[in-house]
Amino acid sequence: MPGQKVQARVLSHHPWGVVVEIVGYENASLSASVDMIQQFSRTTSSHDELLALFPPIGSRIDAVIEQIHRWHPPVSVRLSIRPADLESLDWRCDFCGERITLSPGGDALVLDSRSNDGPGSHTLISHRHCLAERIRPESTGERARALKIGKMC
Repeated sequence: MPGQKVQARVLSHHPWGVVVEIVGYENASLSASVDMIQQFSRTTSSHDELLALFPPIGSRIDAVIEQIHRWHPPVSVRLSIRPADLESLDWRCDFCGERITLSPGGDALVLDSRSNDGPGSHTLISHRHCLAERIRPESTGERARALKIGKMC
């Protein structure tokens, strides 16, 4: 799930980043990677400085799940190793566009939409209130549940 912290083992280096396997999900039929250029090119002054940030092949790294794409097999998982994201991963709400925290304790909902007539799914990230506002007003129970998801103690 986006925002979840994981450990990953670096399998290979590529010009754009690294391919990894998520520890505990080695046989899950997924493709996992860290896009180093996207994450660090703005903070490095040279290509050599960027390459020095690539974790060694075979090493274990802490990461956070940034995105999951399930359009077609294998599932594609994009990880982040930015220190700020490991602390607290923020994303934009797919409804209002405002920043939202995906990390535990944040107010994000992760919605998977699926069709009953074929494979694949699409993930939406939403504030609780953005989802609740889009549920029909007469569905008060569903609106209330949208505001409580994950907060049941």
